[in-house]
Amino acid sequence: MSSSMLVKVTCFAMICLVLGIPLADAAIPCGQVQLTVTPCLSYLRRPGPAVPAPCCNGIRSLNNLAKTTPDRQSVCRCLKSTALSLPGLNLPAAASILAKCGVNLPYKISPSIDCNTYISLNQPSIYFLL
Repeated sequence: MSSSMLVKVTCFAMICLVLGIPLADAAIPCGQVQLTVTPCLSYLRRPGPAVPAPCCNGIRSLNNLAKTTPDRQSVCRCLKSTALSLPGLNLPAAASILAKCGVNLPYKISPSIDCNTYISLNQPSIYFLL
């Protein structure tokens, strides 16, 4: 079942990228965000001792891409809606995955985060909810 959902999310993201369908109102399309964090899904469902390197690479890549406030808000909204639609995610693992990948945020990550708040132009970072 886990691999079935991964395939669906990946296919959906690829279709959106190919067709250029914006799923969020910013320079970083939601499909691109979803594709970038797809390697994190298995860890977030069954956390192990270490986060897989492809997952951390995706998180750091998004962190580097989301430079502006609209970009960070868009990434936040995309990941929040995606996370809320995926069953079986381990929320404590989601809250700690950024630190384990070396990305530091000055606020708590949770599915109830307000993506229009906690935005700081002095802190270029993403809102990771998956």
